[in-house]
Amino acid sequence: MSNKKVLVGTRKGLLVLEKKSGDWKIIADHFMGIPVNMVFEDSRSNTWWVALDHGHWGNKMHYSNDQGGNWTEVDAPQYPEGEFMKEDVPASLKYIWAFAHGGKDHPGSLFVGTEPGGLFHRNGDSTFTLNMGLWNQPTRMNNWFGGGRDYPGIHSIVVDPRDSDHIYIGISCAGVFETMDRGETWAIRNKGLRADFLPDPYAEVGHDPHLLVACAAQPDVMWQQNHCGIFRSTDGAQNWTEVSEEEGPAKFGFAIAADADNPQRAWVAPAISDETRVAVEKAVCISRTDDGGKTWQSFRKGLPQSYAYDIVYRHALIADGDDVLFGTTTGNLFASGDGGESWTTVSNFLPMVYGLTYIS
Repeated sequence: MSNKKVLVGTRKGLLVLEKKSGDWKIIADHFMGIPVNMVFEDSRSNTWWVALDHGHWGNKMHYSNDQGGNWTEVDAPQYPEGEFMKEDVPASLKYIWAFAHGGKDHPGSLFVGTEPGGLFHRNGDSTFTLNMGLWNQPTRMNNWFGGGRDYPGIHSIVVDPRDSDHIYIGISCAGVFETMDRGETWAIRNKGLRADFLPDPYAEVGHDPHLLVACAAQPDVMWQQNHCGIFRSTDGAQNWTEVSEEEGPAKFGFAIAADADNPQRAWVAPAISDETRVAVEKAVCISRTDDGGKTWQSFRKGLPQSYAYDIVYRHALIADGDDVLFGTTTGNLFASGDGGESWTTVSNFLPMVYGLTYIS
């Protein structure tokens, strides 16, 4: 069996991890000193994609077809002239926040989610085009807003492996949207969610899913770590049910990982609250459910339990079978080989970790 590998996007570059003889090691780095805010592998071609947030120079995109041996820059998505984020505020790219390939029946197709709430599509070597069906969604101009950033952002893109025309997106702050026709039309899928920060917590739009994921083997089972709790759907986002712990840490957080084969299993990385973005009781844990959110177990073995201020960004917790990894805002990177029940340290000396992804 080949060794597993992971890409790690950090505040100061891209790292490549490899698991050999049960241990994870850093084997390479790229883009030293540059923020790598999103990492992704197109599993159809094993192409690596990264989004860079240069600050002064703006957002950049690069890909590699040879596992980082060579990198090619492509033009980042650009909003068309005449489009507006808000009234009298011209639309412009602020951040690249999500990647997804367009399905096995659409080779070369790539979706990119951005701030300020635009979904872009690239077909082969063509330039990125803005999905106007979503951009012109009637609620966007007045009911979408930023959640921790200035403008709404698409951070989650879930393409149904059974039907590549069937796509979900998660937007902070707006909620979950679904298309059955590859983006021509979109439906709001926020039934059952709660937004305590809104005048009407059960408003149709304005929810803040921090991350939206689905079980690969049973894609109608979906999870989201939401600003106001953990929610699960078993009917393809038609209805959501809160599955947060009443007593325990599994409530607020940013990251969630769904087991690819077991629709009952998921992991979260708890934090105290929006106001206090620190590990619960300053003790890092990862919580796992094995029964669809009815109960949660919190695992701490090998994780810092005293004056730990770590939190985990939304894309920085991943699972592949019993292999689970997460990176933190304080530059710690941890790995588990037993489903999250015990942990080893990969490194305590990294820059802030933005995101992780398994690669072939």
